[in-house]
Formats: sequence, C-alpha cells, structure tokens
Amino acid sequence: MLRQRTLKTVIRATGITLHSGERAEIVFRPAPPNTGIVFCRIDLNPIVCIRATAHNVGETTLSTTLIENGVRVSTVEHLLSAFAGLGIDNAYVDVTASEIPIMDGSAGPFVFLIQSAGIEEQNVPKRFIRIKRKVKVTDGDKWAYLKPFDGFKIKFTIDFDHPLFKAPAMKTAVLNFSSLAYMKEVSRARTFGFMADFEKLRAMNLARGASLDNAVAIDAFRVLNEDGLRYENEFVRHKILDAVGDLYSLGSSLIGAFTGYKSGHALNNKLLRQLLAEQDAWEYVSFEDKETAPISYLRPYLVEER
Repeated sequence: MLRQRTLKTVIRATGITLHSGERAEIVFRPAPPNTGIVFCRIDLNPIVCIRATAHNVGETTLSTTLIENGVRVSTVEHLLSAFAGLGIDNAYVDVTASEIPIMDGSAGPFVFLIQSAGIEEQNVPKRFIRIKRKVKVTDGDKWAYLKPFDGFKIKFTIDFDHPLFKAPAMKTAVLNFSSLAYMKEVSRARTFGFMADFEKLRAMNLARGASLDNAVAIDAFRVLNEDGLRYENEFVRHKILDAVGDLYSLGSSLIGAFTGYKSGHALNNKLLRQLLAEQDAWEYVSFEDKETAPISYLRPYLVEER
C-alpha cells in the first residue's frame, strides 16, 4: 500500500520573512493521518490554526496567503512545495509571525529540514486527486489548465520583456514529477525580482525582507547576485516550484498534467477552485500496491541510510 506520510520528529528553524521583514520561528510537528498540512499562529492567544486548502487561500499578491476569520499566514507556497515534493501528507507548522520565513528564497532549506526530521509512513492509504477531464481558466493573456495524465507533470512558460528571457530555453520548463526529480531539478530554484520594481514594492509594504541572500535580483541587463544562477533557467523552474506548492493546497497530491502560461498564485488558485467545483472532472484514488502507483517518492528511511 502507498501510505500517507508525516514527520518522524519535531524540528525548528528561524529566518527573516520576505515581505514584512520580521524574524520568525517555524516548528514542524508530526500529525495524525488525514490531518493535512495545518499552519498554527502560536504568537496569538488563543492559538489559531488554518488548514492549507484552496478555499482558505485569501490573498495572492506576490505570495499565497491562507486566511481564516481574519487571521493570516502568508508566503506558504515554498513550504507547501517541499511537503509535496517529499510526499508529506500530514504535518503541523507552528509559526511566530503572520508569514513563513523566506529562508534562501527556494524550497531547498525546507526539504533539508523535512529530511532532518525524518519521514514516517502511516498505516493509512495515501489519497490522490486524479484528473478525469480538462479544466482551464484564463485571465487576459494568461492561462492555466489541468488535464488527465498517468503521473504528475508540470509545464510552465514565462514571458518577460527583458534580455535575459529572450531564449526559448529560459521561458519554458517541464517537470515529470518524482521526489528525486523535484529535489534535483526544482527545489533549489529561488524567487526572483526586478530592481525596477523594488521601490514600488517597498511603498506597498512588500519585499521589506528581500535581499541577495534570499532572492535573485535582476537589473535592466543582468543578474546581480555574485554567484549567478543555480540553474540556467532558474526563473521558470522557480515558477514550477511555486505551482507545485499552490497545487498542494488541494489537500492531496495530483495525478494529472498542469500547464501554465504566465500563471501566478491567483490564477493557480482560481484553477483549483474551478476544479473542485466541477466534481465530474476529478476523483479520489489510492493504490494498494505502491509499485503500480504512477508517482514515486523517496523511501522514508533514505536519510538514515546515508
């Protein structure tokens, strides 16, 4: 049986938040089967917990924000991406601020934390959402859709009027998902931004914690980070990383193909809400024999073997 997964032990980390620029602590804790990913604002009294679901996404300006009864937890997409990448179904995430720390701007540090905590399989079948027919949403010249596919595949295309984005290879990338492919090809891709937009964002009280330590900065001609890019097409790979995280707010891993053209957090969430509304377009499935499952995850004891 392909089983649900949680963390083996508790692990914590501290970092700076991207938009508010404040210091925040996060604690990952194991959770029982069928809990999902739950974010808890432990700085509030009483503590408020919000489950990561598509309908709890309440704001999508430059990040994915969960909101319930006026309480917010923002910039959750990189952490959700890491949980999806390693197949973690159930976990509590305690946070001491209204935003998850940005770490280095990728999902890499979260992958490291999850692996350090260890992964424990639970005696309950892992539940997938399988796409049965195409569902598409648009917003002007932007669009995104899900369609049937025996596995999980993401294709993403970006298009910016900038010299760095002229080559086709810089605009489009594809991930045929497995935990190993996610970790190698996507997890370390960092968020990026244009210096021309920086002051505008600051005026909106956004990107106050942004720096070359947690983002790729681009001026009118080039990348400003001294060490350059981690992948030749790091920009579009980061968009795939974001999409993996946004899609995980479905509450289950996907079996299907996602294609996005200039899509972002808002359109990704609109697609998920449309999918959930069209109940004949999807179904829940589990796999009694994990060898027949169309998606593969790292063995939970791989870290201990090293």
